[in-house]
Amino acid sequence: MRVWMGGRLLEDPTGPAVAVTDHGFTVGDGVFEAVKTLGGAPFALTRHLDRLVRSAEGLGLPTPDLDEVRRGVAAVLDGTDDARGRLRITCTAGPAPMGSGRGDGPATLVVGYSAIESAPTTTAVATVPWTRNENAATAGLKTTSYADNVIALAYAKERGAGEAVFANTAGNLCEGTGSNVFYVVDGELRTPTLAGGCLAGITRELVLEWCADVVPVREVDEPLRSVLAAADEAFLVSTTRDVQAIERWDERDLPAPGPITRRCAEIWAAREAESMDP
Repeated sequence: MRVWMGGRLLEDPTGPAVAVTDHGFTVGDGVFEAVKTLGGAPFALTRHLDRLVRSAEGLGLPTPDLDEVRRGVAAVLDGTDDARGRLRITCTAGPAPMGSGRGDGPATLVVGYSAIESAPTTTAVATVPWTRNENAATAGLKTTSYADNVIALAYAKERGAGEAVFANTAGNLCEGTGSNVFYVVDGELRTPTLAGGCLAGITRELVLEWCADVVPVREVDEPLRSVLAAADEAFLVSTTRDVQAIERWDERDLPAPGPITRRCAEIWAAREAESMDP
C-alpha cells in the first residue's frame, strides 16, 4: 500500500496522517473516487476526476486541484506493475470545529493505492429494507458518508450475497452499495435513470456508450419488485467489478451470465483494451 498526502509519499501508509478535527473524519464531509489500475496505469482517470469535481461542487467543497491530484496519482503508482490495483482519491473539507459547521482551514487531499484481486465473474445480491433518497442533498454524489452502505452490505452478506440493492423512496430500483444495476427484459437492456438517485457510475456510463450500438439499451425507472419479477438476466457494474453477472437475486436464480450479459462483458473487455483513458 502507498499513500500520498501533503505533497509527498508517507513513510508509513497506515500510520496517523489526518487530523482528528478533520471534517471528513468527524462527520464524513468529503468526496472520493476509486479508480482501477491495470498494469500500474489508471483506467478512465479523466472521467473519474471530472466526477470528483462534480461531487466536490455538489457538496460545497473547494474544487480539487486536478494537477495536484495527478501528481499524487503518479507518485503512488511510480514503479508499480500490479495486474490490478485500486486508487483511492479522497478530498475532505479539512480541519473544522467539532460539529456540522465547516472551518476555514485548507482542504485535505489524500491519494492511496493498493493491489487488488479480480472480482468474481458472478455474484448474488440481496434487496435491503432501506431506501435511497433521490431527493437528498447528496443524491448522486460520491461522498465519504458511507454508513448506509456499510449497514446494507453487512445485511446482504448475512444472507449469503455479495452486494446489496436499494430501491429509492418511490419504490423504484436504484443501485447497489458500490455498483450500478443493469437488467434485461424481453431482449432489452435497462438501467435506472440518474434522476432516480443512483450514482453516475463511470462503468455504467461506458457500458451505455459502448453497448448501445449492439444491444437495445434504455434508461428507465421501474418498481424494484417488478424488475425482480420480470428480469430475464441482470448484472452489476462498477470500477472493480467491471461487468459482473447476478446469479441469484433474493430467492430468485438467474442465468449467470445470460446472453446479453455475456455480450456486454465481451464488449467491455474489447473496448477497455483499446484505451486506458476512454
